Amino acid sequence: MSLQAIRYKRGELQLLNQLLLPDRTEYEDIKTVQDGWRAIKEMKVRGAPAIAIAGCLSVGVEVANRDFKSAEELVKFVTDSLAYLVTARPTAVNMAEAAVRFSKEIAQHSKESHSNKEKLREWFLQAVQDMLDQDVEDNKAMGRFGAEHILQNVGEKRVTVLTHCNTGSLATAGYGTALGVIRALNEKKAIEEVYCTETRPYNQGARLTAYELVYDNIPATLITDSMAAALMRTRGISAVVVGADRVVANGDTANKIGTYQLAILAHHHGVPFYIAAPSTTCDLSLPTGDRIVIEERPHKEMTHVNGTRLAAEGIKCWNPAFDVTPHDLITGGIITEKGVFPPDKLEAALRKLTGQDR
Repeated sequence: MSLQAIRYKRGELQLLNQLLLPDRTEYEDIKTVQDGWRAIKEMKVRGAPAIAIAGCLSVGVEVANRDFKSAEELVKFVTDSLAYLVTARPTAVNMAEAAVRFSKEIAQHSKESHSNKEKLREWFLQAVQDMLDQDVEDNKAMGRFGAEHILQNVGEKRVTVLTHCNTGSLATAGYGTALGVIRALNEKKAIEEVYCTETRPYNQGARLTAYELVYDNIPATLITDSMAAALMRTRGISAVVVGADRVVANGDTANKIGTYQLAILAHHHGVPFYIAAPSTTCDLSLPTGDRIVIEERPHKEMTHVNGTRLAAEGIKCWNPAFDVTPHDLITGGIITEKGVFPPDKLEAALRKLTGQDR
């Protein structure tokens, strides 16, 4: 059984406080939308898919437990709450995608149900439950597509893979995106070794990915971020597989800071570089990565560890949470639940598969 970042049943939500891992495993009750916003902002829950799911479920908790005077009041609460949750961490597109989609759908259902608030409540609660369930199915499909593509592409029966940040069960509803691909490779007994970066400054690789790999008994080795070049030169890396927080129309991809430099290194060493992300992470409204808003985090995340200052007092800091990898460095492909696509073919493929090309 994989680790759970999100525990949910109708009217009740608990989120694993990932800031405490791997030392302590504690779940926090999320009773309001404000609780959900704070958990996302403080990175107690993180990973683009998990942010969207946790945010929408926090709305679901209030929808289940509050008494609304009318259907109009319920619709306004859902729409306003979703828009508010987008502001917690704006670079990750999944929350914004869910907010737009659910806001449109609940407005439409309001018209169809003739403003019956109980029917609207039931529809929304089922919709967020379906979102939770669908994420796991999509991740497993991504894992299958990615594993098959990597093995065929590199022509090896067993592969050595490098990954960055955390993209597993702790970043999704379960199984994972890039780490889901690694899980699928492991299920095929095709993993020789997984290398994970520590992922400074928040150490999601050391704290979370290493935790998941050990939990699943997948052969793995931790490296510091600055060791990646030497690793690719000396350890026979077969492929690099990372996740994404936003993929735009031309294939440019925003992901955890440090991804761009890994893509450059992979290109130099002739190592296929893959992005693994669900189609909900693909933002076809933006033409290029230059349009992506990059979140900047507090300086204290760089200067302190567990409240202890490491950096010199008075030093200035620059702490972007993400960087953008140009599409031409994504040489392996973009792995989605619908298949694996070259970056320059992604937009056309997704539009065709979703009927938007008509």
